[in-house]
Amino acid sequence: MIAYEACCAPYHFGKPPENALILMRSRYSAYALGLADYILETTHTSLFSQAHSLEENRESIKRFAASTEFAGLWIHLFEEKAKEATVVFTAHLLQSGVDVNFREKSQFLLEEGRRWLYFSGDVQSV
Repeated sequence: MIAYEACCAPYHFGKPPENALILMRSRYSAYALGLADYILETTHTSLFSQAHSLEENRESIKRFAASTEFAGLWIHLFEEKAKEATVVFTAHLLQSGVDVNFREKSQFLLEEGRRWLYFSGDVQSV
């Protein structure tokens, strides 16, 4: 297990992730820590609901993080091209004492050639 300070803290405090895999790991840790602003900053704006304000999105993330125990993350696949990347992972969560495992195929885009953003996710059966 990698210590938080070596893994994700630098990204949560402003260092841009070098690739989508690092972004994926840092987003998982951000959810676990309730860092809603980091999740919002690393999500492509096309994913935000027009029906909800930025503050409503922030509060939704905080509620999810507070009601969830993040028990494990397994990366199955990481593929990167010039401006897009795919990460397939399984997350193990606990919500109200119930195990929730899901596998997701996530798409990431490189914005302006310098910043990776989460773009979409397709949840697959486990």
